[in-house]
Amino acid sequence: MDLICILGPTAVGKTKLSIELAKKINAEIISGDAFQFYKGLDIGTAKASKEEQALVPHHLLDILDPQESFSVADYQKIVRHKIEEIREKNKTPILVGGSGLYLQSIIKDYQFKGPQRHDLYENMDLSQLQSLLKMKHPDLVHEIDMQNKRRLIRALEKSEDQFQKNPKDYYKDFMVIGLRSPREDLYQRIDQRVIDMVNKGLLDEVKKLYDAKVHSQATQAIGYKELYEYFDGQIDLQEAIALIQRNSRRYAKRQMTWFRNKMDVLWFDIHIENFDQTIKQVIETIKKTHPKMDL
Repeated sequence: MDLICILGPTAVGKTKLSIELAKKINAEIISGDAFQFYKGLDIGTAKASKEEQALVPHHLLDILDPQESFSVADYQKIVRHKIEEIREKNKTPILVGGSGLYLQSIIKDYQFKGPQRHDLYENMDLSQLQSLLKMKHPDLVHEIDMQNKRRLIRALEKSEDQFQKNPKDYYKDFMVIGLRSPREDLYQRIDQRVIDMVNKGLLDEVKKLYDAKVHSQATQAIGYKELYEYFDGQIDLQEAIALIQRNSRRYAKRQMTWFRNKMDVLWFDIHIENFDQTIKQVIETIKKTHPKMDL
């Protein structure tokens, strides 16, 4: 098989599934999470731990300094090369993440011609950008954070990229595996994970970036931008935590909307109390569709 892609909303269990699957099929994992590329953004992005990374080779983690920017076109070029490297070792690449456009740019034959940056967008306020996007690209309104000025500008720029509207599949033999959970269960998992992140040291992680005066694409990630407001004295800690939980839930909803509308996914309902059952179901499905694989 050329490639396995594992996707789903935040906190659904993608990392655990990818590691267990990779161990069974002699695979290597490539990150498809737009913020896990950055060094120092570990707890807040739910990056695989050092212990987990030691179990299976992981790629595209910690490849950028927080001040650097990174486009989907950059990602596509690097990951396509990495996939070929892994396949040359007779291993299966597993692409894992929740950033829909990044994942889609790999499995579809998108031809990026490069966004044209417009000073006009930079000089617009938030409400003007929101109105312009609704007029020019209403299909994106429910897929991005409409309160994030940088995301709005990027969405407007992407709308002018002129890459193929209906691109063909890039790989001949691949699977897109999706994990999903009832919304109430997922939201409870998200809320608890935020608490767990705080207990693991999220505040210290973000404070290092804040003290280093890092203000970039990286620090717009959920969990970081809210704590920046806390360190700025705009909100108290409980408000910041509540905002991280709320914004994470909203992001999960946007992720599912994207995956359902933009990608052809083979969905698996997770068993929270018995995740091994989910892993078993995924493996059995791969066995049926690819009997020659050593599982």
